[in-house]
Amino acid sequence: MAQIIKTGAEYFETLFKELNPKKMLFVCDEAFDFLPDKVKNIYFDHKDKLVLFNEFTPNPLYEQVCKGVDLYRENGCDTILAIGGGSTIDVAKCIKLYCKMDPKENYLKQEYKDSGVPLIAIPTTAGTGSESTRYAVIYFEGKKQSVTHESIIPNYVILEHSVLKTLPLRQKKATMLDALCQGIESWWSVNSTDESKVYSRKAVEMIVANYKKYIFENDDEAANQIMIAANYAGQAINITQTTAAHAMSYKITSLFRIPHGAAVAICLPEVWGYMLDHPEKCIDHRGIEYLSATLKEIPVTLDWFKALLVELEMGYPESTDRATDIDTLTNSVNPVRLRNFPTELTTEVLRSMYERIVK
Repeated sequence: MAQIIKTGAEYFETLFKELNPKKMLFVCDEAFDFLPDKVKNIYFDHKDKLVLFNEFTPNPLYEQVCKGVDLYRENGCDTILAIGGGSTIDVAKCIKLYCKMDPKENYLKQEYKDSGVPLIAIPTTAGTGSESTRYAVIYFEGKKQSVTHESIIPNYVILEHSVLKTLPLRQKKATMLDALCQGIESWWSVNSTDESKVYSRKAVEMIVANYKKYIFENDDEAANQIMIAANYAGQAINITQTTAAHAMSYKITSLFRIPHGAAVAICLPEVWGYMLDHPEKCIDHRGIEYLSATLKEIPVTLDWFKALLVELEMGYPESTDRATDIDTLTNSVNPVRLRNFPTELTTEVLRSMYERIVK
């Protein structure tokens, strides 16, 4: 079925009556207690039919997901509700995927099939896009596992912008930047399509038009627009995947404990600048030509993006062992993600970028 996206937490009541679940596994994180009453009451109003699962960390482990699968089965659940950030939604996606697999074997090694379990997602941040993608990230034996399957795209998404009201400012900035980078990267991805470009453009335009009021004034309507924009960005990368800036960012986050969106944002100017300065290295001109023409209409330029990082006070990582850290970062980049980028990036080029990023 096509994904159904609605705005306003009130839609949950309509959806609950339509689905009429016997038992619903309710996946949430520790931030749930700080959400507005209209969202918290979803749990309290239906407590007799909801089975709470919150035993997982921000970078969820395979073993934690398995606990959620066990709880789902033990309670005879037939529906899953996720209220939280990207990690929460990723956990719910994996529970949906694994809940009908053989529990005696490692789920990661089994063939992925659609379990047919309805999944409802209510994101509490605006930026990860997890509520509209076929990807989830968990960790097994210390290694990142990218779980991918069309069936884990949530069937229903409810966008409730009031959840953004109490987000820490640092998190609001980082997640918004993540959505903006997703939109831009999807635009120039070699996998871009006419459909993905529509989503990219909407995401970027809406963020550019609303970020000041959202970040600096905590404006309600701006928050609503940013929430919708982040969802568009998620729909865009679901088609195209992310590219070089994301590929470069992951180790920065783990090495320096910089929020994911901020790490992506400080990498983006490097890859963007290299792409513009080296047309002879271009392996796919379509994305670059479309990007250059369209971003000027919004307008978004490389200089504008650099100025945005200054305005949002996005700092760069500081290292006490710079040579070692740059080696680690350079060797960490997944070459698969680089293939989505329209310009060839060698190891030497990546190293030079990290040398400008790490202070």
